[in-house]
Order: sequence, then structure tokens, then C-alpha cells
Amino acid sequence: MESVTRVLRLRNNSALKPIQITKSKTNTNHNGTDDGDYYLIATGEEQPLSPSARMFHEPNLNIYIVAIIGFKSPINPRVAYEKLPQSLLKHPRFSSLQVVDDKNGGIMKWVPTIVNLNNHIIIPNIPQTLDSPDKFLEDYAYNLSKTSIDSSIPMWDLHLHNLKTSQAEAVGIFRIHHSIGDDTSLMSLLLACTRQIDNPDAVPTVPRKKDSNSGWFSSLESGRGGPWWKQCFMEVCMVFWLVWNTLVDVGYIMATAMFLRDTETPIKSQAGAGLNPKRFVYRTVSLDDMKLVKNAMNMTINDVAIGMTQAGLSRYLNRRYGERRKDFVATEKKNNLPKKKIRLRSNLLVNIRPSSGIQALADLMEKNAEAKWGNWLGYVILPLTIGIRDDPLDYVREAKAMIDRKKHSLEALCSFSIGAFVFKLFGIKAANTISHMAVGYTTLGFSNLVGPQEEIGFYGHDMEFIAPSCYGHPHSLMINFQSYVNKMTIVLSVDETTMPDPHKLLDDFETLLKLIKEAVYAKGLVEKDMSKAAST
Repeated sequence: MESVTRVLRLRNNSALKPIQITKSKTNTNHNGTDDGDYYLIATGEEQPLSPSARMFHEPNLNIYIVAIIGFKSPINPRVAYEKLPQSLLKHPRFSSLQVVDDKNGGIMKWVPTIVNLNNHIIIPNIPQTLDSPDKFLEDYAYNLSKTSIDSSIPMWDLHLHNLKTSQAEAVGIFRIHHSIGDDTSLMSLLLACTRQIDNPDAVPTVPRKKDSNSGWFSSLESGRGGPWWKQCFMEVCMVFWLVWNTLVDVGYIMATAMFLRDTETPIKSQAGAGLNPKRFVYRTVSLDDMKLVKNAMNMTINDVAIGMTQAGLSRYLNRRYGERRKDFVATEKKNNLPKKKIRLRSNLLVNIRPSSGIQALADLMEKNAEAKWGNWLGYVILPLTIGIRDDPLDYVREAKAMIDRKKHSLEALCSFSIGAFVFKLFGIKAANTISHMAVGYTTLGFSNLVGPQEEIGFYGHDMEFIAPSCYGHPHSLMINFQSYVNKMTIVLSVDETTMPDPHKLLDDFETLLKLIKEAVYAKGLVEKDMSKAAST
């Protein structure tokens, strides 16, 4: 192996040379990696952090994204060392420090640096005998959430576990600081780093994001061809509806930031929950079953996911409120939930990029372009209906009505713009206070991210599932839906001091999906022998 000179200190702030990958001469160890240090010398100019990226360095919003990825075969660590510089580290944010510039008012900058891959690729020691590999991995991720990444290196790492679990032959845990990018950025990066199993030269694909305007004004199509005054009247009404809904929703955000708190329930977080470690649990269900419900009821996968969330939380809370009534069968008229209506809301993260979303970012990552990388997320405050329903389809009907109302609003774009405006006018502390209160006064976080349509692999390592989540958020519960081919993985990030039994909530999600599917059949919305066609 060719020997090279080892770099022993960080470069200064002068212009950097193009990317170079070097490693010291050494022998291969028992893990399949090299004992020597792998370095990547980054290139580029110093850039200031965006307002949203800067926000994630505040103590009460110091958030890390965690992606647990299952593989169908054992991991060869050498592949990570050899291939990451050709994919992940092409992007300068993964090879840059985040440095405070005291000479310019304390702003933070991206400063290209030298990356030693041994600081970022971690291969833990796994006991030869384990009672439960799943529990070992779960505890490992839990303990990981107690830690942070040293700011003296780029703020990401990859933990490789050659550990056979109930769902995979090996597992990788990818952790990055949220200031580097949002979930849409990271999914695009994952797509750019992987290839289709059936077509090794092709980047995987995801469904293209539809033009949101088609959702806002779809009802106008029925009036095409009529009198011109009728079309004008409908357009004026739709614009008025959009403006009105936006004003109401922005007012709702401001009220939440100032005083409007959710009802205290067994899953509502207490002050300081963001500093508590989080336990990550996940369950994979059939995406085809969700598509069956979607097509039968003329809705979207997101409607079904939120309907499942309302149903699962209602069932879970009913059990928590009635823990002493073991044999009690809850009905719509008689259950354990408080008689007074529960205000329980979620922060729904929305990608506001003007591009066509994940696929466009992945394509640009392939070309080593900047694209709309970073944190381009607005949020929508989503009221969830908590109650026991005798008809399981009511959960998804209510979800669809609520989401349809939110589609006729610019709430997500306004929430992003308001945060940037407050940051520019009043500084980071004011923007952080408002954002933290607007998030912390709600009960949970929610996201639903579309994944690859084909099975994918990372240089010979076929993926079994993708389970993204995060820690450092002020909620005791975050729910992530992540699709992959014909699977949907539901991921919970929970504070155990509030939710000691997260696996029971996953049981509730799985049970309610079955009940909703059975109700679709029972009501004749789709025939069983046509269910396969309906799920496409």
C-alpha cells in the first residue's frame, strides 16, 4: 500500500486545494478496516450558516438526526472507508467545521477542514453472546442520544453494527447534527450515495412531488368551459379562501408561541424534555395496505398515516387513562378518555423547496451541485382528533378533512419566513425563544418522508429498511413515517420518563391499520380479489 505523509493539524483559512484522499501505511485489522488514518482534504470557501442552521446550535434546540438502516448482509467496513469520500464527502458540509467568528459579531461559518474518517466511522465492540440483539441495538441508540459530536470535527458519524437482529443481518446508525441539513436533504443524499440493486448504474427514484397549486385549485377544473364570469368568481373565491386560511393559521402559530398550550396528557412533555435521552423504536408495516386504503377512500398516503396516528394515539391514551380497568372494552360512547375535549397538536414538518423535492436534490448531488441543501422546512400546526371511534374509517376521514383544509393555506411557507424575519430583525435569541415555544407548547412532532421505489444498496450492501428519527427536540414523542419500496416503517423517538412503553403504541398503530383495512373490505369499498391491483 502506497505510503503518504500524515497531516497532523488543521489547515489555516487560506485557499484549499481540490479534494484529496490520503491514508497512512498500515495493515488491515480484524474488523476489516485499516489501523491507519484516512484523511480527506476539503476544498471551498468559508460560508456563513443560515438562520435555521444557526438555530440548531441553541441549547434548547440542539437536535441530531438519527437514521437506523438495516442491511440484508453483514457490513464490510472497508467499503465505508473507500466509498464515502466518493459520495457523502463530496458535499462540503460533511467536510467543514462550524466555527464562531468572534471578529465578525460572533456569526458562525462553515470552514473547510481535513476529515479523518476514523473520527467518524465507529465500529463498536459487540458481545459474542447476547440475550436480545434487538434490545442491545435499542440500548446502543438510546445511549447515543445522551452524547453529542465534538465541534472540533465535522458533526456527523456512522456506527456500523455487524449484529443480526430480528429485522436485518447488520445495522448502520447514521447520526448528523441538524444544522447540516433537514430530512429531505439527507434522504436525497442517501439516494445519491446508493444504487438500484437491479440496475447498479442507476440512482434510485422516488415519486415526483406534485405541484401544490394543483391541490389548491383543483376544484376549478370542474368549472372549465363555463361562462367567464363563473370562472372568475370561482378563482376570486379560491384566492380569498387561501388568504383567509393563511391569516387564521399564522394567527394560530402566534397564539401558540405566546400562550396556547396543549392539554396535559400522559404523553405531553415537561419542561426540559429536549435534554433527556430518547429511545428509538420502530415497526415495519405494509405500504401496500396503506395504498389499498388510500385508493379505496380517494385520499393520499399522508392522510392514511395521519389517520393511523390519530387512531393509535387515541387507543394508547385510552389505555393510559384507564390503566386500572384491565378488561374494559372502549367504545365511542363509553371509554376512559376525559369528557372534556383534548387539545393535542402535532408539528408537521413540510418541505418548502420550490424544486420537485428529493429526486431533484439527489440528481444535483450526483452532479456535485449545491442544490437547495440545508434546512428548508416550514411547519404546520396540525390538530389531532383524540377519541374512540366505532368505525375505524372515521379516523382517516377526519384526517383527510383536516389535511385538505391545510392544503389551502400558506402556513408552512409563512412559518419559515417569520422565523427568518425575526432572526434578522431581533437576533438568534428572540427567534429561538419564539420557535421553541411554538414547538414546545404542542405535544408531538410528525413527519412522513417518501423513500426509494426500488430496492437499493450501498456498494454491495442491500438495504432492508430505513428508520429515521431525531433527538434533542422538546417533545416527549416524535413520530416518523418512512416508506421504502413496499414497506412503511413507523419510527418513534420517546422520552421514557413520559412514555415507558413505546412498543405498545407501535402495537396500536399496527392493529389500527389492520382494522382500517378490514373496514374497507367490510363496507365494500374494494373487493378482496382486487386488493392487489388497488395497492399499486
